[in-house]
Amino acid sequence: MQVKKNPDVDVSRNSSLYFAIGLCLMLLVTNGLLNYKTYDKQDIALDILQMGELEDEDIINIVDVNIPPPPPPPTAAPEIITVVEDVVEIEETVIESTETNMDEAIEERVEVSDVEVEEVEEDISVPFSVVEKVPIWPGCTGSNNAELKKCFQDQMIKHVNKNFKYPQQALELNIRGKVFVMFNIDSKGHVADIQVRGPDKILEREASRIIGLVPKMKPAKQRGKAVSIPYSLPINFVLAD
Repeated sequence: MQVKKNPDVDVSRNSSLYFAIGLCLMLLVTNGLLNYKTYDKQDIALDILQMGELEDEDIINIVDVNIPPPPPPPTAAPEIITVVEDVVEIEETVIESTETNMDEAIEERVEVSDVEVEEVEEDISVPFSVVEKVPIWPGCTGSNNAELKKCFQDQMIKHVNKNFKYPQQALELNIRGKVFVMFNIDSKGHVADIQVRGPDKILEREASRIIGLVPKMKPAKQRGKAVSIPYSLPINFVLAD
């Protein structure tokens, strides 16, 4: 004999409805969780102001200060216009032209003899090899320019050997080499515009010092006029082994 179930207590009778309701609730909860937004909360200090009860004595002791009202804004003084009669007559001045014509004579004449011409000495430079008269070293004599040139060169070599002094710092650092010295003997007979080029500044300073001690001499001459000449001289600094 088969047992019959009571339809009122059958659980599976409304299972599809319960499933649909549960699915709807899950979708609503999921949608709410996805759309839920959070914001950073700033730290806010909440201070509590505690006030005691005001007594009657405190209310009575309140001082009422009578402040006077502000002064009214200043009013501008009325502008007074004084009419002055023009009693001064102004004469009109006529501006005359400053142009001249051929009929007007020149009052002041300047004579050519009154103009002073200042002669400027031009320092002419002539090469040492082609100058008519080379500079004359003090004590040099000769009957022609070739003898004076040879005496000049010999005295220049003697001067370098006499005043040559190897710098102590160059000795300690073992600095050696050739220094090329270029200078001018101007139209006054003085050494000027000394230029040096060498392997080290120490040797260049020593070579410049030696040439600076060259004595004054009679300047070179070209066509009877004193001229300056350029001159170059190599000074070799050698250490004995």
